[in-house]
Amino acid sequence: MTIRIEIIAAPGCAKCLHTKDDLRAVAVSLFGEANLHWREVNVLEELDYAVSLGVLSMPAIAIDGTLRFMALPTTEQFKAELTRLALS
Repeated sequence: MTIRIEIIAAPGCAKCLHTKDDLRAVAVSLFGEANLHWREVNVLEELDYAVSLGVLSMPAIAIDGTLRFMALPTTEQFKAELTRLALS
């Protein structure tokens, strides 16, 4: 199973810098590097795309093109959502 995860944030987001590596590590541990398409979306460069997803605040996370988190989740919340998606 391949999964696409997008972190939508503004450049220099302090919260994002501290957490995104941990979230990526969770995704890699569940799906493997080869099955993960990880993308960091700069909202200033892709505002129309962020709006099309329904992003109202940042950081936000979309999984497989669907907005799943309107705020940065904990690693436990993120893992639970990825596990749920993998099993469905």
